[in-house]
Amino acid sequence: MKTILLTAAAAILAAGAATAQTTQRFTASKASEYGIVYSLPVTELDITIEAELTERRPGEFFNYARRHLGITDAIRSTGRSARIKSVTITPRGVADPDSRWLAQFKAGTAPYLILDPSGVPLALNTESTATVDTPALPEAKPAGPTILETEAARQAMTQDMIRSSSTSKRAELAAQRIFELRDTRSELLSGQAENPPADGRAMQLVLDNLARQEEALTAMFAGTESTSTVVSTIALRPDSLGLADEVIARLSAVDGILEPDNLAGAPVTVSVDILEQGRLPLNEKGEPKRFPKGGVAYNIPGRALVTVSYDGAEVARAEVSLAQLGVTFGLDPALFTDKKAPSRLQLDPATGAILLFGPAD
Repeated sequence: MKTILLTAAAAILAAGAATAQTTQRFTASKASEYGIVYSLPVTELDITIEAELTERRPGEFFNYARRHLGITDAIRSTGRSARIKSVTITPRGVADPDSRWLAQFKAGTAPYLILDPSGVPLALNTESTATVDTPALPEAKPAGPTILETEAARQAMTQDMIRSSSTSKRAELAAQRIFELRDTRSELLSGQAENPPADGRAMQLVLDNLARQEEALTAMFAGTESTSTVVSTIALRPDSLGLADEVIARLSAVDGILEPDNLAGAPVTVSVDILEQGRLPLNEKGEPKRFPKGGVAYNIPGRALVTVSYDGAEVARAEVSLAQLGVTFGLDPALFTDKKAPSRLQLDPATGAILLFGPAD
């Protein structure tokens, strides 16, 4: 089993590079002795973890929150927490150096094979390849300013609050200001204000400003929370035995997503439970068929259930097909060189399995 930890930036660059590359077309010809070499894929899993980091800070007047505003759950000390917000599991095929094949075709024919840049076969006798549905991945987001770091907080401070050296007195003045703001908003909404805004847009701007000032003053009692997200992609290659609670990363409230051996964070684990092994096709006698001479090799994958867990709870699961849980078989190369009715083939780039087999275009 092999795991690789990638940063979010590296994962994005890798994805961009892969998108920029093009497929290659190889035609069986006399120069190649009518043979084409390729590599079947082994399936890797890209596990993208989006984690949310939250920092809580008490307000200046947290000791007076219940007395003046009736707030019973004010933040009383600085703290950090982390949680996994989302997990995306994406199968991806990688050329297997231990699964290289030579498809041998009849002399004088010209079947062609479409390969990806790493030499994995995508299609035979057709330019049409499988459409890979790449899921939209989350992006990291830094924490924004709290309400106490905005202009509204400065506007909400009265001269008396600024001049007072007593925390108790400032808290009392802040609470009074909150009630004044509420009264002002009520008067505006009821039409009782002496100098109302000129139009609806101006009214909304005034109401929004009052709400932001009240929010800032309230945060001085209740405290603030700031949240950021971090994203990291782990490439995991399960073997044919599956996995049980393999630690692929760790999550820290301070440092975000860490490598598996960094004990500063809590473990993120993956289990791969085998649901079905791929098997060779059988003949009419119920015996496994023989690989045809010079055949076009393809994979018959198995299926597995992938489960990602954190903090004792399952956070994601997906049923996937894995090439390494199956077997390799082949199609008679004569099927693709028949002059009257040549066949075409389309393969799954993630597993090497047949997606389409039928008459050529």
